[in-house]
Amino acid sequence: MKIFKSLIVYLLICLFSLPGLAQSDTTRFTNHGPQLFASMIQGSVFAKDKNGNDLVYTVVRGEPAHLLGYDIKTKELILDRALPKADGAWDLAQSSDGTLYAPGANGSLFAHTPGTQEVTDLGVALEGETYLWSLTPGEAGEVFGATYPGCRVFRYHPKDGFSDVGRGALVEKENYVRSLAFYPKTGMLYAGVGSQAHLIEIDPKTGAKTEILPEKFKNYEFVYGLEIVPGKDGNDRLFALITNGSITLVYNLKTRGFEQEIEGMDMRAIAGDQDGKAVYYTSKSTLRSFDPAENETTSQVFGEEVGTANAFKIAEDGQVYFLTSGANLFAFDPSDNSLEKTKLKIPAQPIPIHSLLTAPDGKIWSGGYLAGGNATFDPATATHTFLPGLDQTEAMTVQGDQLFFGVYPKGKFYVFDTKQEWKPKEGNPKFLGQTEGQSRSFAQVSIPERRLMVFGMIPEYGKLGGAMATYDLAKEELKFFDSPVAKQSIASLIYTENYVLGGTTISGGLGKAPETKEAVLFGWDPATGETLFDTVPVPGASALTGMIKGPDGNIWGMGDGTLFIFDPVKRKVLSATKLYDFPAFKSHIWRSAFLVLHPDGNIYGSDWEKLFKLDPNTLELTQLTKDAALLIMGKDGKLYFKRGTELWSYQP
Repeated sequence: MKIFKSLIVYLLICLFSLPGLAQSDTTRFTNHGPQLFASMIQGSVFAKDKNGNDLVYTVVRGEPAHLLGYDIKTKELILDRALPKADGAWDLAQSSDGTLYAPGANGSLFAHTPGTQEVTDLGVALEGETYLWSLTPGEAGEVFGATYPGCRVFRYHPKDGFSDVGRGALVEKENYVRSLAFYPKTGMLYAGVGSQAHLIEIDPKTGAKTEILPEKFKNYEFVYGLEIVPGKDGNDRLFALITNGSITLVYNLKTRGFEQEIEGMDMRAIAGDQDGKAVYYTSKSTLRSFDPAENETTSQVFGEEVGTANAFKIAEDGQVYFLTSGANLFAFDPSDNSLEKTKLKIPAQPIPIHSLLTAPDGKIWSGGYLAGGNATFDPATATHTFLPGLDQTEAMTVQGDQLFFGVYPKGKFYVFDTKQEWKPKEGNPKFLGQTEGQSRSFAQVSIPERRLMVFGMIPEYGKLGGAMATYDLAKEELKFFDSPVAKQSIASLIYTENYVLGGTTISGGLGKAPETKEAVLFGWDPATGETLFDTVPVPGASALTGMIKGPDGNIWGMGDGTLFIFDPVKRKVLSATKLYDFPAFKSHIWRSAFLVLHPDGNIYGSDWEKLFKLDPNTLELTQLTKDAALLIMGKDGKLYFKRGTELWSYQP
């Protein structure tokens, strides 16, 4: 036995002595916990259990997301189950056999029987498809689902499993099937595609596909929502939301012609009564209804300030129920036009940290993914403060006592005066502006000596070419400039030698494949918007990120795992050294490496889910830990990074 124990000890010593397996000092790491919480609900549906009880289900975002079920009569929460590894779900559907379906993580599908407490992971719907968007019930217990990035549609049946309805991509070179609707009278399936809009009619039995979107809408982004409502004399109608422009097309499924173009109609959910005399929907926070055979301009308003409907149900007695994105459950009685509201209690969930910043007072700021919101962590007191009001913050930058925010969607910019209270509704943070066709600003640089901010952008869905923007603090003026490198977006910025040095990414907005092969380093004059020069520091790199002023006074940055050093005076690449393997390019890359030059003389970085230390003299790299993203240095010299929803620090 002693010999056996000695052998085990010897093997363990050998194991931890192997190169690349050195253990970091775990006492240097501190978990400061989740920073941001939200009660943001997404996919919602009204359903019945096996006893005929009326229920409403929704999914609250988080890591993990939770499937919630409520009794419509009592308003009580009857189900709260985590959806393992999923961070949300855009849709829910109940099939004709009573099974409730929800999208899962990495392209998987969950199943739940209403009235029970069980949720089952059915596995990946279609190999290679990493995200599921819309779900719609078909016939005899089947359900159909929409996928990304292969632009495909699957069918699931408990007896048959998964199958590929369209026999491949519905539209070549497109990534998204964003919406689905099934028409029982013909057995046809309708699919909305993006990021170049298409509306496809599919025969799920043969896979035959027909484009029905009018030519005038082919340059729009998405067919984002689809709903079918009954009509009189068999004139049932398909409602299709087209973005950008928020136009809802009305297609008569009997005559096969488009009848209306409606502006401002919320299309997360609508519902039509069985007589075909009324379709209910929300628009600009009002509850409305009109006869689908008539023009939408004849609609009547039955409720003000109700919000946006996530799901509708018209009961057998004519009562109209709807759940809004604000978690309000409404009951509308058409007989007397009465409207009742109940606020459902949504358990808040932690959401991923999406951006980090060290503020002038030493607090660590974070921005939340998708659900938005911001938070601060004070290292001196270990206190957390949640600051609601802004959408998803892509990046933050400091100048003086002001914090600047690049916010998604629609490429918005805000500034916060830290000397005043956080009051978004009263203009602090203050909205600075936005520009058409641009979506996200990950790249930002502050130039105090010029009293100028410079932002680099990623374009909207389906577009290439990220704009540049400047904000003059003295003039309070926001300006936009065309992309300095054709068909590329801006991944990183730094100010040096009286010009802005930028690194690009070959990616554009989601749903658009790159048309260039390698990222470019460019010089840019913030006064004129002129591109001064460009060069390729890392041949074949998809993005250039993490630029800092290195210990030698030159600019150090990363391109797909390769360190490049650039002389900003001579405007010359001095070296390019591969530090680690980098994954092959897939759909897009906007952010990658984050580098920090620490007072201890080392460079610290995060990239490809690891935190590392780099000796600037030998370029020897030491991995400190896995599962690390983003990176900033606090006033206390600690390095702060994120692991999903949690803020972590490392003391060098």
